[in-house]
Amino acid sequence: MPARPLALTCHPATPCPLDLQLSVSLAAAGTETGAGWLLHYRITGDTAGLLVPPPRVPGPADGLWQHTCLEAFVARAGEPAYQEFNFSPSGRWAAYRFSAERVRDLPAEAAAPPFEPELEFAEQAQSLNLQVWLPREALPEATASAPLILGLSAVLETRDGQLSYWALHHPAARPDFHHRAGFAHVLDLPPFPTAPFNPA
Repeated sequence: MPARPLALTCHPATPCPLDLQLSVSLAAAGTETGAGWLLHYRITGDTAGLLVPPPRVPGPADGLWQHTCLEAFVARAGEPAYQEFNFSPSGRWAAYRFSAERVRDLPAEAAAPPFEPELEFAEQAQSLNLQVWLPREALPEATASAPLILGLSAVLETRDGQLSYWALHHPAARPDFHHRAGFAHVLDLPPFPTAPFNPA
């Protein structure tokens, strides 16, 4: 994984009552089934105060953002279309396509190749980790003139039901993960490897 994880901060309009830190690492990776991205979301601190969705049968589901959920938004620079991915510690996930800000592109979703991300959640003392492998076919292709830009974000729910909203950058007075100015990271990953990823 990259040596320097990307730090997410809590939106000041939705302060989190817990002392937490949240970061995301991102790498290009190859597996036996192909290439893709490996995302590692890490929450540290007073994680015992978070409400974590219980394990469910892995698969797509809507409304994951209503509870603790880790997210990624991906677009090509200079283009209005973008994709949204939601990952729940429960093992459930969601993928959406938009033609413009908050304009859902259902035909594009129907035409997209099927894919199945792999989620692995681990809970330790003062640490929650969600590792996601996202296959290449789920992602837009970068070009020399249109690199990929990324918005990384999260919704965290406390045990008493409070929601806080975290992101690389908060461009608006209220939390808005779809705001293009929040796509603050220009992707600089190397080309997808052809050999299987070996973390050892």
